[in-house]
Amino acid sequence: MAGEVPADVVHATDRTVAFRDIQPQAPVHVLVVPRRHVAHAGLLTEEHAEDLAAMFAAARAVAEAEGIAGAERGYRLVLNVGRDALNSVPHLHLHVIGGRQMTWPPG
Repeated sequence: MAGEVPADVVHATDRTVAFRDIQPQAPVHVLVVPRRHVAHAGLLTEEHAEDLAAMFAAARAVAEAEGIAGAERGYRLVLNVGRDALNSVPHLHLHVIGGRQMTWPPG
């Protein structure tokens, strides 16, 4: 968010920035982050409603731009909270993952 690390930004608004994951798990793997700092989704409150709505709108815009939205395709949205979920970045981020058939369990 501070611009200290190079990123492949694919979408930006006044509330969010979306960039490609450096360790993609699928052909499309983009992280959507709010510009306002929140450590993780477990700390979200009503005061974050507009930022959260902006994140989901950005995720939809990314999916459309990447060609994975719509009835014929699809994508996964993921929020990880805590160490057991392998959340290693202390800033709220929403994963937009697609471009291939998803599997269960994820991975």
